[in-house]
Amino acid sequence: MARHNRDGTGADQGGIEYQVSYQPDWLKRVKVTRQLESGRQSTKTLFRNPAREPEASPGPRVRTRVVSADGSVDFEIALADPTASVTRVRVAYEVPGANGRAEELEFTVESLDPID
Repeated sequence: MARHNRDGTGADQGGIEYQVSYQPDWLKRVKVTRQLESGRQSTKTLFRNPAREPEASPGPRVRTRVVSADGSVDFEIALADPTASVTRVRVAYEVPGANGRAEELEFTVESLDPID
């Protein structure tokens, strides 16, 4: 039987704090990727589930929500995955950037390996 969502926190490359609400038997980690001013790309693990493997089946529907402390990011993904086949979901999110230009962040939500 699926368990209730848990809450965790993490910080991105710029030190911005995030809250993550996650299904403990589905979520492995959340990563955030952004373009640096140099043109290079930076990826950081925002949050990692402290449980390294599921204790129970996550159920057919899972939800993950990511919210930034400053309010510039707030999204939730709800996923129907009755066969536990989804391994990764990517979310592109626009936030206000420097000089009034928007900056795109990419959040990668990865799942735990299912129970055998």
